[in-house]
Amino acid sequence: MTQTYWLEHAWLGTHVEPGVAVTVSADGSGAGADGRFTDVRTGVDAPPPGAEILRGLTLPGLANAHSHAFHRALRGTVQVGSGTFWTWREIMYSFADRLTPETYHALARAVYAEMALAGVTAVGEFHYVHHAHDGTPYADPNAMGEALVAAAADAGIRITLLDTAYLSSGFGQPPNRHQRRFSDGTAEAWAERCSLLKDRDHARIGAAIHSVRAVPAGQLATVARWAEERRAPLHVHLSEQTAENEACLAAHGRTPTRLLADHGVLGPRTTGVHNTHLTDEDIALLGGSGTGTCMCPTTERDLADGIGPAVALQAAGSPLSLGSDSHAVIDLLEEARAMELNERLRTRTRGHWTAAALLRAASADGHAALGWDDAGSIETGALADFTTIALDSVRTAGPVPRLGAETAVFAATAADVRHTVVAGRHIVRDGAHTLVPDVPTALADAVQALRS
Repeated sequence: MTQTYWLEHAWLGTHVEPGVAVTVSADGSGAGADGRFTDVRTGVDAPPPGAEILRGLTLPGLANAHSHAFHRALRGTVQVGSGTFWTWREIMYSFADRLTPETYHALARAVYAEMALAGVTAVGEFHYVHHAHDGTPYADPNAMGEALVAAAADAGIRITLLDTAYLSSGFGQPPNRHQRRFSDGTAEAWAERCSLLKDRDHARIGAAIHSVRAVPAGQLATVARWAEERRAPLHVHLSEQTAENEACLAAHGRTPTRLLADHGVLGPRTTGVHNTHLTDEDIALLGGSGTGTCMCPTTERDLADGIGPAVALQAAGSPLSLGSDSHAVIDLLEEARAMELNERLRTRTRGHWTAAALLRAASADGHAALGWDDAGSIETGALADFTTIALDSVRTAGPVPRLGAETAVFAATAADVRHTVVAGRHIVRDGAHTLVPDVPTALADAVQALRS
C-alpha cells in the first residue's frame, strides 16, 4: 500500500522547492519500508492523480529534543512574580509529588498531542519521576515510563524515553523528600530497572544523567557505560545554573563539563542540555568530543537562566538541537527564532545562523540527538514524518514562497501548522488532531486533576 502527497512547497534541507510529490510505503512487508519515503520527485507542477494535496510549506517533522511533560501543568502558574530557578523548582516539585501512572499518562497524552499540533513528530522525554510518592517502586518498576511511551503512541508521535538517573539532591547529599521517587538508590539499580524497558516501533530507550549534582561522580561511568553498550543516546543537564558550577568546583575542583569528561560521559551520542555557563575549556571539551548541545531558549529566558554560548559551541564542533523543556510554550519555530534573536541581543549583531541552519537544529539534528538518525529530512528512505505550515495566515502571508525557510523561522508560529504526518499517517489534518479530538479540553482536564 502506498500514499502519494503533493507538497505545494517543500524545504529540502538547503532550499524551498515548489511542486514536490512524495510517495510513502506502508505495505506491511517487514522490509523496513513501512512509513518511509519511497520516492521524492521535484518539479511536479500539478498534483498527480489520487495524491493528497498539502498547501503551504512542508518541513521535515520537528524534533523536541528536551521535554519534561509534567511541567506543562505549571504554565500560567510560575510566570509571574519574583524568584529564581531554585524557587521555581519548589513549585515544580509540588506537581511532581501528585503524579501517578494514570494522571501522568493523561497529561502526557495531551501534551504530546499539543506538540503534534505544533509540528513535532518526535520528543525526547527526560524522565525521572520513576517511583511512588514515598520512593517505593510500583509493581511494574517502569510504570511511569511506560505511561509516557503509551501516551506518545496515543498522541501519534515518536518518543525517545531518556530514562534518567537521579540519585542525590546535591554533592554528597541524599535525595530530599521530593526526590525520593526519582531515585533508584544507585546507578547499578537504575541500570537494572532501565534495562527492562524495550524499544518499539514508535519508541526508543535512551539514558540521562540528571546533572552532576544528582549523580555522584563515582557512578557517572555506570550510566555512560549502559548507554555505550546499547548505542543509545545519553543526555545530561549541564551548567544550567552558576550555583551548580560553584558547588561542583568546591566538591571536585573542576567544572561539571570536566567532571563528565573525566568519567567518560562526553561523546557523539551525548547531548548536554542548556550548556549555559561554560568556560572556554568546557566549550573545547564539548566540541572536541562531538557532544551535542540542546538549547531551550523559551525555558532559559522564562527561568532567567541566561544565554548559552551556542555560536561558540557549534563552531567548536557541538551539534545544536532544540527543546521546549518546561513547556512555557510549545513551539519549535519559536525556539529556533529565539536562539538567533537571543544572540543578537547578546552581541548586538545579526545573522549568526541562516534560517536553514536553524531548521536543521529543529529537525534533522534534533532527531539525531534522540537516536532517530533516519528522520528529519524529506528524502527517499527517510521516515515519512513531516509537517506543513500555512503561507496565507496573517503572520506568513506576503513573502514569496521561495523564502519559505525564512518565513517559517522568523514569522510563523505553532498556530500556523496545518498538517502533521508521522510514518505517512495524518496525525494533524487541517489544524485538528485526528487521535485526540479536543486537545484543549484534554489539557485542561489533565492539569486540573493535578491541581485539585
